Formats: sequence, C-alpha cells, structure tokens
Amino acid sequence: MSTQRIQHKIFYESTPEIVWEYLTNPDLIALWLMKSDFKPEMGYEFTFQGPKMPDLGFDGLIHCKVLELKPNERLSYTWNMGPGDGTLSVDSVVTFALKAQDGGTELLLEHVGHKVDYPTLFSGMDKGWLQNIQKIDKHIKASSHVGARS
Repeated sequence: MSTQRIQHKIFYESTPEIVWEYLTNPDLIALWLMKSDFKPEMGYEFTFQGPKMPDLGFDGLIHCKVLELKPNERLSYTWNMGPGDGTLSVDSVVTFALKAQDGGTELLLEHVGHKVDYPTLFSGMDKGWLQNIQKIDKHIKASSHVGARS
C-alpha cells in the first residue's frame, strides 16, 4: 500500500466566480463530477453517488466533509470511500485552489493522502479528475451565464 497524490492544473477563460459556481452548486457539480448533496458550509458532511465497483472495493458512495471554504479562492473537503463495510480503501482530501489571471482563472486540483490498496482505482481517479475538470470548461462555454466568457 502506498500514499499517492493527484495534481492537475487547468485554465478557464472565465472569472473565478463562475468557476466557483461549478465547484459549489450541487446542480452544476452533477454536470461534471457526480450527484451530491453538497452545501458550501464549513464542516458540512455530504456524499457523492458514483457507480459501484465491488472489484475495486468501492460501494459507490464517497463520504466528504468541508474542511476549508474561501469563496472564489479555495475549497477543500475529505474524500473517503470503501467497500461499504465501514472500512476505507481511500481516506484522502481534495482541494481546489482558484487564482484569477489575465483573461480567466487557473484552477489547481490536488487530491492527497491516498493510501490506496487498488492501483487501478488510483489510476482511474487520476485520469477521471483531469477529464472531469476539463468538463467544467465545456459547460462554462456552453452555458448561458452572463459574463461566462470574460
């Protein structure tokens, strides 16, 4: 079992406020990540609902708790999952850091603290995070948000 880190950086041609919406509005989160009962409140406990993968020790639920919340700048929450028997195959933290830049926003995603028993699961999460944060850009560009394209 090894401890690993996922890290991805992406640039959006949009304001931090618009990107923040996609990180904190449950309806928008469902468009690019998974269905959840997320609320942008410190200490709020919520779950993501994903597909069950028993071969990888995953019951489909990701249990989270908001650890850090600085609107339009930083969001961090726990990311814990397992086979559904009370044990965890992933006990980690996800952090999104937003930085305004000329013409848009840079997002740094970090997912750390993995003690992964299933290398295939970690590899899938690494690729999945990148694909998912790229989906945010597609949704922003396709949205009817006023000011979505700055």
